[in-house]
Amino acid sequence: MRDFLAELAARRRFGMKPGLDAIKSVCAELGDPQQKFRAIHVAGTNGKGAVCAILDSCLCATGLRTGRYTSPHLVALNERFCLNGQPLPDKTLEKYAKIVENALRKWGLSPEITFFEALTAVGFLAFAEARPDFAILECGLGGRLDATNICSPAICVITRIGLDHCDWLGDTTEKIALEKAGIIKPGVPIVLGKNEPSVRAVVQASAASVGAPFVYAPDIAHESEIPGDFSLAGTFNRENAVTALAALKTLAQIAKPVCNFPSSTLLPSPFSKVVWPGRFQRVGNFIVDGAHNPPAAKALAATLREEECKDHSLSLIAGFCGDKDVGQVLSLLAPFVRRGLAVRIDNPRSLSADAAAAAMRRAGIDSSPCTSLAEAIKAAGDDSTLICGSLFLAGEALVELDAYPWPMERRYPSELLRAAAAQRPQ
Repeated sequence: MRDFLAELAARRRFGMKPGLDAIKSVCAELGDPQQKFRAIHVAGTNGKGAVCAILDSCLCATGLRTGRYTSPHLVALNERFCLNGQPLPDKTLEKYAKIVENALRKWGLSPEITFFEALTAVGFLAFAEARPDFAILECGLGGRLDATNICSPAICVITRIGLDHCDWLGDTTEKIALEKAGIIKPGVPIVLGKNEPSVRAVVQASAASVGAPFVYAPDIAHESEIPGDFSLAGTFNRENAVTALAALKTLAQIAKPVCNFPSSTLLPSPFSKVVWPGRFQRVGNFIVDGAHNPPAAKALAATLREEECKDHSLSLIAGFCGDKDVGQVLSLLAPFVRRGLAVRIDNPRSLSADAAAAAMRRAGIDSSPCTSLAEAIKAAGDDSTLICGSLFLAGEALVELDAYPWPMERRYPSELLRAAAAQRPQ
């Protein structure tokens, strides 16, 4: 399987014509597994992974069986594929990857399939055989042309939309919203999380055009309903929880004949057990966050203010991919930072430590490059320290700080897949 994954990882995503033909052809060869389970389809710029994790925890707490497919992973490929909240074991992952590999080799790998499309097919196969009550699927990029968009959803969800991947999705939030709204299906309820009025108008119009019931999350769910023991920190995660709660309430209305959902109020325990690492996660004196674009940095800054972080009180360990708006991210975080420690991410798209340090200095942050994350963590010492800039860096930090929540014996770590990450905007 390693050779197969390495081969897929080396494939170039860019330069290919976007579309769903390849994933449809692969899945047809596999017996259309995506039609054999009910999906909850989630798109958005930021927060969609957290919404998936919250939905997973809450549905499991009601006694339902769940699947969950998210991306990217922090440390191990297995994280992307969960059954009942737990990553697939190596042997199970190997089983379905081998089936996909055989189908692709039989098919001649033409038209060329991407890394993400192959992994999506693996997830579809796993859920088709496990037959969860619901499989929660996170869009990888956009929505309309994302490989997950051939699923059969019981409900669709769109989280907050902001400017990211503009070269691919459009240079305004309205254009990006239209791409995200491409997941909406005729007659299938669409729940939209809190957004600007212009975004709401685009999504609502898209829903009306195909006869999909439209639900605006803040209209039916409120932050006061989120239990105080909610395990995910950050203002942005409470917003994500409201979106998830609205989705659960909507799902309850359409799934009562077959599922025993609570009609209004959920028990506190599902929210206290949500695991979504690397998103404003406190580890001793460190805060680990995957913020890597301006919308995420804005949400992170709001949470730092809420946590009463004083001006220029934090050390910042950061690394960035070169295709991100690094200057804007740093300008949003600079008021909280007294010094910066720059690192290179283990990714071919990464800025060098020297370039990241220079970007920090342009943002008014006194900074210096480090040869490794371990060196930066040692240099930070007992300082209150924020680690951010990339989900890849967040995963590396959790391992370095011994805070990764799952077993480390996985045989398919991120190091094998960096080439794929370099070709896909994640």
